Amino acid sequence: MTRRATKIVATLGPASSDPVLLEKMICAGVNVVRLNFSHGKAQDHINLAALVREVAQRTGREVAIMADLQGPKIRVGKFADGKVMLVSGEKFILDASRVEPGDLKGVGLDYKELPRDVKAGDVLLLNDGLIVLTVNAVRGEEVHTTVKLGGELSNNKGINKQGGGLTAPALTAKDMEDIKTAMSFQADYVAVSFPKNATDMEMARQLCNVAAAPYKHKPGLIAKIERAEAIPKLDEILKVSDGIMVARGDLAVEVGNAAVPALQKRMIKMARAADKVVITATQMMESMILNPVPTRAEVSDVANAVLDGTDAVMLSAETAAGRFPLETVEEMAKICEEAEKAEYKELSADFSGKTFARIDQSIAMGALFTAHHLGAKAIVAMTDSGSTALWMSRHDIRVPIYALTPRLETQRKMALYRNVRSILMDSSADRDTALQQAEGHLLRLDIVQSGDVYAITCGEPMGAPGGTNMLKVCRVA
Repeated sequence: MTRRATKIVATLGPASSDPVLLEKMICAGVNVVRLNFSHGKAQDHINLAALVREVAQRTGREVAIMADLQGPKIRVGKFADGKVMLVSGEKFILDASRVEPGDLKGVGLDYKELPRDVKAGDVLLLNDGLIVLTVNAVRGEEVHTTVKLGGELSNNKGINKQGGGLTAPALTAKDMEDIKTAMSFQADYVAVSFPKNATDMEMARQLCNVAAAPYKHKPGLIAKIERAEAIPKLDEILKVSDGIMVARGDLAVEVGNAAVPALQKRMIKMARAADKVVITATQMMESMILNPVPTRAEVSDVANAVLDGTDAVMLSAETAAGRFPLETVEEMAKICEEAEKAEYKELSADFSGKTFARIDQSIAMGALFTAHHLGAKAIVAMTDSGSTALWMSRHDIRVPIYALTPRLETQRKMALYRNVRSILMDSSADRDTALQQAEGHLLRLDIVQSGDVYAITCGEPMGAPGGTNMLKVCRVA
């Protein structure tokens, strides 16, 4: 069986909520399941989370659950006929005070702050940039515009401002309730929509920790980078998050499509350098919503994200509402495997000029270096918190990393780490016994065989988080 390093995040929805299909998708390669809180009620998500846990247990795979918050609804209101056809050159009014349904002359707003956020000359992009409006004037609650690029505008379509600058807070009252729901089933990750700075992420962290305290749980926090304002603040956002999502949809509308590929590469590089995880998302296999095979461009897109070093590639509508959810996962897994065969850098170059002040970090790097030069079959990290495995996974190495942990929460969280397979193992407090147990696991899972060399890291005393202080190179008898 081929071992894939890049992880797959799949969004659950009407097309993928059948237990039999979900089991097939997990077996085909889904590592993280995304629950999109923009759709459905709290109970729907609770039920889906229970289903994921049950199916994952049945398949014997470690699967993480990511709760993706909706964030602010920066949208137009509803139309009398459900939609209108805007014509280039015509006038159109976005009116925050309007309560009656919209028509060809104008529409109300879900986002009431728009008149305060824009001025004459600003460019507004509606429906993912398919419709472009130029602001002529702001009169009270009315934003008067001219249609620059027309087309069909239907109910509740999103609004972006070119270059960014909308003041909507990252966390709404709905998000705060949704955090409580997500913590009730101990979601492993919470993805925060539209954060502008570190403060937004710190607030989310506080809310998550309070909501998760009764369950003695601490979720990982993923910052979705989809606002122009977040780009200059990437360093500070990374510091207070556990990872980022390259959310290419809204980001492309704000900064322009052409700027996104270079930003993607930069964000992946920055996340890896900061020892954080990174997910690449949006339209990766979009055509497979309707077709059983991807386009060549989509294949290249997924492969390039893998070559850039992303931890995970994500599917949205493809698995939530598409016609071929299982086939999409299978195709994506194949692309990742092929791309990984090509990607290889000399490991030594990765370490030049790096210093490691912490003992546990130095041990992790020593394991990589040793395993690489000895041609080891595996690197094994005995870890309580998962930190050792995370550090190892930030460097390109052909040697697979196996993380053995006694904590279910840590095992699930590591399902997102590139090139890490997490395994649940109750380990003995005695070091030598624990090392024997670890080798027993590797043999049982057919990871190593007689004569194979592997590197293993652990801490003394056993079970103390942050205590990795030992590297041992072993040959299987």
